[in-house]
Amino acid sequence: MKGEQGMHRVWIKGAIGVALGCAVISGCALLESEEAAKGRKLYNHYCMHCHGESGQQQEGFNWGRMPDPRPRDLSESSAMSTFSDQEIFNTISREMRDTSLQEVLDDENYFAVPTMPTFKYTLSEKEVWAIVGHVRTLHGGSLEFDVEGRGAQLESEFNAAKAEYDQAKKVMEEAVAKKEAEDAAKAEAAEAAAIAAGKDPDDIEEDYDEYEDEILLPEEEAFEVAEEKFEKAKAAFEGFSKRPKMAQIRRPDLTVSDDGERAKLEEEGKHLYSKKYGCHGCHSIGDEGGLVGPALDRAGFRLNDTWVYRWIRYPQGMKKHTRMPNLGFDDHDARAVTAYLETLRAPKPENPIPLPE
Repeated sequence: MKGEQGMHRVWIKGAIGVALGCAVISGCALLESEEAAKGRKLYNHYCMHCHGESGQQQEGFNWGRMPDPRPRDLSESSAMSTFSDQEIFNTISREMRDTSLQEVLDDENYFAVPTMPTFKYTLSEKEVWAIVGHVRTLHGGSLEFDVEGRGAQLESEFNAAKAEYDQAKKVMEEAVAKKEAEDAAKAEAAEAAAIAAGKDPDDIEEDYDEYEDEILLPEEEAFEVAEEKFEKAKAAFEGFSKRPKMAQIRRPDLTVSDDGERAKLEEEGKHLYSKKYGCHGCHSIGDEGGLVGPALDRAGFRLNDTWVYRWIRYPQGMKKHTRMPNLGFDDHDARAVTAYLETLRAPKPENPIPLPE
């Protein structure tokens, strides 16, 4: 018995020692909170190939092949501490804009580097905050933004908007029913008057000019305002914890009959490829561009244009766990970049770039 108790004490002391050892090691998975573990996992999946596991430059396998400006050093406390949590969030979750435009470059509130993709249309708001939290740990900081408070705020705004919507709908339905009853009574009175005057009710012509433009009741207008507010609050509340979803992209008709229009579309696609969506940060053409995605210099031979269009519009609809984020392509931009990729028909390389390990 004494021997067993001694062994038990040794085991407990050893476990405590491991726990204490982990406590002083940054990122120890045993002591991570659920949100911290989620942030680390998301960062490793979507960010590490460019920013490196510890956030240092030249660490990620894609760093050396990326065009300038290359990723900043996320482990540098003096520089990273100048950015607020909200600014880091806005960098990760933003609209992709054309960085060749001076107005975009002059916008102090916009991160005008196209090779840094957006995750606005790929991850939930809470997931983006988890990544921000992990980035903070890379330079010895911690997330100060109240994420749970943000979720509670969105829920409260959603509930308030829903109550306002339900009330406005009830008032509108009552007003519409009252108006319909009044109109029916007027029509009945007009018919009775026509009969009393010896006229055929079927010969009575309605004055349609009055109804050329549909006139909304004040209650209907108030309902439309409440409905718009409700839909916006609902999208924000659901987007906090749920990833964005799109309907499956249908097969498009990509036919362009006019050669001049096609050449114009191809040139625009080439511009968007590098200046707005930063595709060259992850994909290579020849000896230039990143190594995360497949080389595209022979895309015109290898890829079906319909598949390319659908992939560009909604990558997660084609492959759920792909590293390529949804960049928010609209129909026109997707057509333009697809047309440009169709022009890439380089000969087979003698020494192809090896895939990253």
